[in-house]
Amino acid sequence: MSTERSAGGKPPVSRAVESAFTKVWGDEHVVALIALKVETSEADAVASEVSRFGEVEDVFLVTGDTDIFLKVRFPHYDELKDFVLHRLPAVKGIRETKTLLVVTAYKEGGEAHRP
Repeated sequence: MSTERSAGGKPPVSRAVESAFTKVWGDEHVVALIALKVETSEADAVASEVSRFGEVEDVFLVTGDTDIFLKVRFPHYDELKDFVLHRLPAVKGIRETKTLLVVTAYKEGGEAHRP
């Protein structure tokens, strides 16, 4: 899923795409990486605030065209959707988000997985 919010008012994911993701993930847990572009002066405050969400497992301040990466885990896709569309935008200083759904984890938490 790539849900973006930008100053240009780009619309969120279409209903067709949302329906497809719901069919694929259904009731399985969902892991996603969320890239945040933030106001430079707000980077530390944003990182600290998003760290407080229980579903956020990791928070990284990074270099490049993204400022902060989050790793999140939810029991269901609908909860991820609510987080991205309603809870995350309430954090002051976030200019844009891009959500990437994890399809397969080959190694996580230092442990190799068998796909």
